[in-house]
Amino acid sequence: MRLPPKRLLPLAPAAGPAELGAAENPVADGVRIDAHDFLEHLVDTALRLLGIPDSGNTVTHFAVAAGLLVIALLGRRIVTGLFFPTLRRLAERTETTLDDKLFPALERPAAALVTLLGLFSSLRVLKLTAEADRFIGHGSQVAFSLVLFWALWCGLAALLEHAGEVARERALGVAAFMPWIRKTTLILFAVVGVLLTVQGLGFDVKALLAGLGIGGLAFALAAQDTLANVFGAIVVAVDQPFRVGETVRIGGHLGKVEDVGLRSTRVRLQDRSLMVIPNKTVASDTITNLSRFTGRRFEQVIGVTYASRPEQVESLVADVRAMLLARPDVDRGEVHVYFRDFGGSSLDVWLAYEVTEADFGRSLAIKQEVNLAIMRAVEARGLAFAFPTRTVELAGPAFDRLVGTRNG
Repeated sequence: MRLPPKRLLPLAPAAGPAELGAAENPVADGVRIDAHDFLEHLVDTALRLLGIPDSGNTVTHFAVAAGLLVIALLGRRIVTGLFFPTLRRLAERTETTLDDKLFPALERPAAALVTLLGLFSSLRVLKLTAEADRFIGHGSQVAFSLVLFWALWCGLAALLEHAGEVARERALGVAAFMPWIRKTTLILFAVVGVLLTVQGLGFDVKALLAGLGIGGLAFALAAQDTLANVFGAIVVAVDQPFRVGETVRIGGHLGKVEDVGLRSTRVRLQDRSLMVIPNKTVASDTITNLSRFTGRRFEQVIGVTYASRPEQVESLVADVRAMLLARPDVDRGEVHVYFRDFGGSSLDVWLAYEVTEADFGRSLAIKQEVNLAIMRAVEARGLAFAFPTRTVELAGPAFDRLVGTRNG
């Protein structure tokens, strides 16, 4: 006898008591087959095709049940000993490393799925009481849901691990935050999986969440500083004002970032002490990243003596400007050299220039070379650097009496 077509819903909500009674006849016209009855429907159909009666438990039923268990064990060995090893060998030939992590992660959930199919299929072959069938139905729904979420969990963990490796290889700013991003994502996924499983069993998740609302509000008020630090960490992860290993100035403190966590950021100060800053402070404070210079600008004043002639000073200015413009490590558009002031004890030549080297040590080496070239230019023009001097002229009756007294 051919069965009429049915509309199958793979993840239908669990039925209530009235629906469970109706589900005892899964092949009746117009009845929706629930997810936990889908396997029973397939088993009953297979038994009818094989000519095995669908009522009572005969020796044939027990033999078929035992055979299904044996097939499940053999299928598990095939999955773990043949199928996934073949996939791993194929993954070794690809350029990406994602499949190298994904296939081993999915091997155990796939093996568990095959085992569950054999176990619950063998139970469905046996004709048990309505209470036992109801218990097996709920058990199969929970078991298959957990295996499904387990597989998704393993796949998501492998994907996030691969993303973390790619971020580290490409030196992306998000690399420092990938460990806690991975933990947070997996925790949220686990919470969603538990809620969906509970809802699939027929419980009212909305009412449960509403009941937890008051307790959650009290918890949020008690842990508002912790939540503020967590959101601060999220802001830092998204905005990426610094990375681990970079030198920053936060709140007047200068140091190198050693770690960025969910609650705080650790900075090693210049005196080698460790400063722990709450992330809410980091997110709201001004941050100066000293490791992200695009170039370094230097400005200084050269003072020569007042005995210098105008043409000597003019030639010195031209020599220094030409020397700076000739350097490949100096930005030509940012070179400024001028005789600027008549100082208190010197003729001041002001110069400003920007080197294209962002590294602090190498930029200081360039500045040293420029200073030595300036000394040679001053010496070549017959000039001398001025040093602070002051001339005091004394005159008047009091001075004359003082001089006369000393002479007398």
